Amino acid sequence: MINKDIIEKLKKKNNSIILAHNYQLPEIQDIADYIGDSLDLAIKATKNDADNIIFCGVNFMAESAKILNPDKNVILPDINAKCPMAEKVDKNLLEKLIIENKDAEVVSYINTTTEIKAISDICCTSSNGVNVIKSIKSDKIIFVPDKNLGNFLKKYIPEKEMIIWPGVCPTHNRIHKNHILNLKKLHEDAIILVHPECRSEVIEISNHALSTNGMINFVKNSKSNEFIIGTEKGLCYRLKIENPDKNFYPINSAICPNMKKITIDKVINCLLKNEPCINIEKTIMEKARVPLEKMMNIKRGD
Repeated sequence: MINKDIIEKLKKKNNSIILAHNYQLPEIQDIADYIGDSLDLAIKATKNDADNIIFCGVNFMAESAKILNPDKNVILPDINAKCPMAEKVDKNLLEKLIIENKDAEVVSYINTTTEIKAISDICCTSSNGVNVIKSIKSDKIIFVPDKNLGNFLKKYIPEKEMIIWPGVCPTHNRIHKNHILNLKKLHEDAIILVHPECRSEVIEISNHALSTNGMINFVKNSKSNEFIIGTEKGLCYRLKIENPDKNFYPINSAICPNMKKITIDKVINCLLKNEPCINIEKTIMEKARVPLEKMMNIKRGD
């Protein structure tokens, strides 16, 4: 049993807040001060008076919070909770690509490491990616690191030449067309909502491709009572909490093992010890802050 009173006392004592991504375990979502997607939490991190930000997510999210809040302690409950897609962008290869395409601007999905953000022109999320790319003057874009999201965005900005890094989110890329169609056979009236990190074949048979917060807003305003959810299944917990009279059908294999590394015991340990903290070299952090702040000035598209 989670003793929420103890957690609240520790938060108050240390002037801490808990931010949790939509994919976190239910018990983590239950104790969070704020739950949201990458952009939502990045904004929340800058709009509070807490000295300690406990970020329940993966490393690039906590790093982004630290970049935007250099004077605060940003604590990641499990330092090994890493995004495999972000980790696979090779900085040297990206720098070579930039040299070969001097007229291009680099759009870095927020799912990237600090060192990649530091050599990018602007960041984006799945919710504001189209608006970010439309805001860029150059007709040539280098987009990292997700080819599925890159190809999704490209359809909305055909006038731009896009050089797309060949990475994928393993969790979303494991969702196949048949997963969706099999659920649709069982739930004929269900609306299909999928994340733009999914394969194009999955996006093509969906009713809407949306960020996690986009899905939450859509469901809230929809008259439908049934939804097939094509993203990490942890989102369905929040959807059900906020819409108890509606039904949600997840892809049961869509689990991000890195998101699930954060546990209650690890969060309590953070509250007791104020560690492990995210530490970033000052020069790199200052360079990475520029594209993140540019991103935050672009409205979301969902």
